[in-house]
Amino acid sequence: MKKLISLIVCGMCCLGAWAQGSIPLLDKVQGHRVTFHYTYSLAKNGADFSPVTDGDVTLEGNAYILEGLGLEVVSNGSTRWSVDREAKELVIETVEKEDLFTNPALFVGAYKEHMDKMHVNASGDAFLDVTLTLDTDTRARFLLTDIVYMDPKGKSDFSLDEKSLSGDYVVTDLR
Repeated sequence: MKKLISLIVCGMCCLGAWAQGSIPLLDKVQGHRVTFHYTYSLAKNGADFSPVTDGDVTLEGNAYILEGLGLEVVSNGSTRWSVDREAKELVIETVEKEDLFTNPALFVGAYKEHMDKMHVNASGDAFLDVTLTLDTDTRARFLLTDIVYMDPKGKSDFSLDEKSLSGDYVVTDLR
């Protein structure tokens, strides 16, 4: 799940990577709150892309909310809450040091390290279709739509009060 979250936010942060090595839409991401819908699919060994999941993301700085795969993942950059409302489970984790798998929003500042692995299939003002080569046999495709840029609102929306959940949730606190 951590890798999927990282890949989704990584796809968002690839906005504009095709333009002469600069990323104007990514520059716009910095200093804004951004929301978008994503569709994520994988292709292995040259096969066609197979759908994996879709969902919605809100991103601001190193904080994010990701809803998809039946999960809601909320991170304020230092703590991550993963909620499965159907199973009534909550996992709380400390976000470790700057690691794309524990805090994928950090890709915003490190996109240049991954530009050689990206291919933009199509783009527009509010959508992006990008393919990211993960290894020699695997490619991930992200279709990001309904991209909206807003003024930042602060990190208060990027936390979860576990006491707000009903008493029948299983809470695993790994902090």
